[in-house]
Amino acid sequence: MLTTGLTGGIGSGKSEVSKRLAARGAMVIDADKIAREVVEPGTPGLAKVVAAFGEGVLRPDGSLDRERLGSIVFNDAERLAELNAIVHPLVGERVAELRSQAPDDAIVVYDVPLLVENNLASMYDVVIVVDAADEVRVRRLAEHRGMPEADARARIAAQASREDRLAAADLVVPNEGSLDELDARVAEVWHELTRRAGRG
Repeated sequence: MLTTGLTGGIGSGKSEVSKRLAARGAMVIDADKIAREVVEPGTPGLAKVVAAFGEGVLRPDGSLDRERLGSIVFNDAERLAELNAIVHPLVGERVAELRSQAPDDAIVVYDVPLLVENNLASMYDVVIVVDAADEVRVRRLAEHRGMPEADARARIAAQASREDRLAAADLVVPNEGSLDELDARVAEVWHELTRRAGRG
């Protein structure tokens, strides 16, 4: 089994690369998606969050009000640590469960937005970084997500620098051109991953 960490700054196109690797046969494990799943209505995770933060973090339909919870934890390091202490172990368990279901020769791609920020590179056999210049990312965030330029720049500044991310990379997917160019580069990366996994 080849474990691969896939990362890239906001607006780099990491999700596009993740989709293309999945289409080629990678088993993609999306940490953010799992973090949402473990606090869905009816889960022990949501019950623990409510016990810690109160009924006020629920929407009328019983689902988690992420914006409200975010406003509580993001300006308070202790509360954020409390939330992480609930969610991270649940995510870890789910990731381990998914990984245990993968065949022995699987190429498992972990989609990890903050891989560099959290110094997680050593956990993977290969680290892939999706790279695009800051200006390209700002433009994409404005066009695709309607994000104001100041907000986009603040989000980029809050993440690891482009240099730090590239320093952690074993393989780089440049993504400033067309989707056809991205497809071609992902094909090269997939070829290299299958080679490293002993399948190519």
